[in-house]
Amino acid sequence: MISSSTALRLFASTILLTTVAACGGGEKAPEAPATEAAAPAEEAAPAAEAAPAAPAADAAAPAADAAAAGGVTFASLTGDAASGEKIFAQCKACHVAEAGVNRVGPSLWAVVGRTAGSIAGFKYSPANKNSGLVWSEEQLFTYLEAPQKTIPGTYMAFAGLKKPQDRADVIAFLKTKA
Repeated sequence: MISSSTALRLFASTILLTTVAACGGGEKAPEAPATEAAAPAEEAAPAAEAAPAAPAADAAAPAADAAAAGGVTFASLTGDAASGEKIFAQCKACHVAEAGVNRVGPSLWAVVGRTAGSIAGFKYSPANKNSGLVWSEEQLFTYLEAPQKTIPGTYMAFAGLKKPQDRADVIAFLKTKA
């Protein structure tokens, strides 16, 4: 049996690590201490790992491929910067859109048109730094849907914005920050 203070520390550590992991740290977060409460998450992890990751090159596929597959393309949407600013609030735990300000994630100031992994001094994942991606509006649209699918091995643990309009709105907001 563990003491209440040990249980509280384990709980607080788990919450802290979950928060950092959800934001995608500049470095991988250490494993949470094994506890009975952590067991369900550990059991779910192998299922997520079983799905093969798509190579980063697939993310750069032409927009015509997405349209042919029945998906919504960035070009078919009009982003609303004011709405995007509200949606961006969930990104603020890790990112800001201010020049030269990095947090757990890199600054998103002038991100549209920037090469992935290019802010000097920020510790990117090797996958991100070596991806060769340029953050065009279309590339951001794809990445924001499923970051780990677009750049397998990225440290960004954010699950993504599933609604195409939300992604277009966030991109419209980010375009105002340059």
